[in-house]
Amino acid sequence: MSAINSLVPARFLTIVAHLLIVIIIFQTREDIVKACLPWEFTQEQYNSEDMKLVIALSVTLVSFAIELAGFFSGVSMFNASQALLSTGAHASASVALIFFVFEDLDCTDYWWILAFCSVLPAVMEILLFIAVFGLAKKQY
Repeated sequence: MSAINSLVPARFLTIVAHLLIVIIIFQTREDIVKACLPWEFTQEQYNSEDMKLVIALSVTLVSFAIELAGFFSGVSMFNASQALLSTGAHASASVALIFFVFEDLDCTDYWWILAFCSVLPAVMEILLFIAVFGLAKKQY
């Protein structure tokens, strides 16, 4: 199996691992939000942190949708650069989110994980999509 062909399953598996951890965070959101707050907090503080986390998790899911659309459409399935970026980002996100859940990290740390491990590969996927379909338009 060539290196590029082995990147395809690795990319898919790391995306799925990251997706499963995000789903687990959605399910245990109440505990995670409470861990991000001080010992004594008001309902307003809780609602604010909860809304921020829901927005961050929603952006993560949109990034997954963009990336999986490009992957399953075949646009980036065999692109080695995108596969390496995506595999590295999602593997890093999986490890970082495990620490986020088990070590009760601050909720603002999730935004850094989101930016580098979800949004970056999604933006690169969009750029690759534009490049592929931009070149296809010019050829016809």
